[in-house]
Amino acid sequence: MNFRKFVVPVGLAILFYAAHRSYGWMGVAAVGGGTVMWLLLHFTRLMTIVRRASNQPIGYVGSAIMLNVKLKPKVSLMHVIAMTRSLGQRMSEEGQDPEIFRWTDGTNSHVTCEFVGGRLMKWTLQRPPQPEATAGDAAQAPAALPPGAP
Repeated sequence: MNFRKFVVPVGLAILFYAAHRSYGWMGVAAVGGGTVMWLLLHFTRLMTIVRRASNQPIGYVGSAIMLNVKLKPKVSLMHVIAMTRSLGQRMSEEGQDPEIFRWTDGTNSHVTCEFVGGRLMKWTLQRPPQPEATAGDAAQAPAALPPGAP
């Protein structure tokens, strides 16, 4: 159960009540101004994240391996979108829980993330198979460093 739905409004109500008891209507105005500022800061952050994500193709990330390293459990979808600067490609049905999104990089490696209640629960990195190097390829490869002069 998501307690944030209840804790934030109850906390704000308690804060408004305490401000009214301590400072009267001036306290309520101060708490109201602080609350509006907090809401505007979060709205601005949300709009900045979405604006940056709108400049990238859906489901694209610069490096899926680096994304895989940076991910942590229980971070929000907005946090992952802010890290990738791209909206994820939806792999699950609309409105279905868990939500599954995928981000792919230029080497066709991709990270598939599963969000339950808007929070990251698990993710997997999938890399394309690498071709095996043969003995002929090693013979044709140039030397890494030229021989040194005496």
